[in-house]
Amino acid sequence: MSYEQLRGIGWNPFFEQQVSVEESSNGLIVRVSAHHGSQILMLGIDGEFAVPVQLAESAGEVAVGDWLIVNAQDHRAIRRLDRQTLLHRKAAGEEVKAQLIASNIDTIFIVSSCNDDFNLSRIERYLALSLQANINPVVVLTKADLNDRAAECRREAEQLHPGLLVEALDARDPEQAEVLVDWCGPGKTVALLGSSGVGKSTLANALGVGGLATAGIREHDAKGRHTTTARSLHLLPSGGVLIDNPGIRELQLPACEEGIADLFEDILEVAQQCRFRNCSHEGDDGCAIAAAVESGELEQRRFTSFMKLRAEQARNSQSLAERHQREKATGKMYKSIIAAKKKRRGE
Repeated sequence: MSYEQLRGIGWNPFFEQQVSVEESSNGLIVRVSAHHGSQILMLGIDGEFAVPVQLAESAGEVAVGDWLIVNAQDHRAIRRLDRQTLLHRKAAGEEVKAQLIASNIDTIFIVSSCNDDFNLSRIERYLALSLQANINPVVVLTKADLNDRAAECRREAEQLHPGLLVEALDARDPEQAEVLVDWCGPGKTVALLGSSGVGKSTLANALGVGGLATAGIREHDAKGRHTTTARSLHLLPSGGVLIDNPGIRELQLPACEEGIADLFEDILEVAQQCRFRNCSHEGDDGCAIAAAVESGELEQRRFTSFMKLRAEQARNSQSLAERHQREKATGKMYKSIIAAKKKRRGE
């Protein structure tokens, strides 16, 4: 089997080192390219084929983007290779359960449009998820040609995280989409995330996927119209792989402490100046964050977003008893993350 041929669907040395000579000789190496309920599509060097979900998940639950070694005859999954990255969210409902979004992603294009869909707090949710998974985030603002706020939206988004790359463009124009090609080279996998109707499928078509159904946002209320109904993996002319995802109406964060700490490092550094170590930052005496918000050093919207995401991920990641125990350690954990980041930067 030629590993070089697999590179065209995202193969890299991380996966190659996991496969024995015997496995590569006797089995097929494939990538999960779509999940359609009772059937899962797999993509290999000989093309794409469908496998009943019972056979595809005989080695465990799979996500679009996973690499599997399957039986050459009946395509039963023998083993799922270790994931390089995994993107997941809390599943809908009261039960604390993770829903897999996609795996083995190098870059996430967080797609938002420059109209009423533009929401900094929503973008922060996607950023926290990306940073938690150690996936490079790039914010892509669509409908830049139809709105005179495009430059303002771009500046505001760039301030959400140091070094965050933000591109504003017309998703219908392949020439403008060229600014994203550097992330879409051979062996690379990108994923599109965003609300319904913001232009994810339009952007995918501009990048060279072609043939994806599209429907714009209704201009009178900026509400998206759902076109992509299932996660699917597509090959790009640039040599990379793109995973298109249905629009996400509600993004509930799972356990995401490190992603939140990374995204809101500025707030956590101010929190270290609070008078009391167990400060709740909700009106406590000597709260440095409250003082910073009042003085204008910290933005009220950003602080509100931080508090909401922190409470949500704690609620979604553990039982009540575990939550009380975790709250005792949260302050120490955030401080250790900040200290480690400063050490890496040589501060």
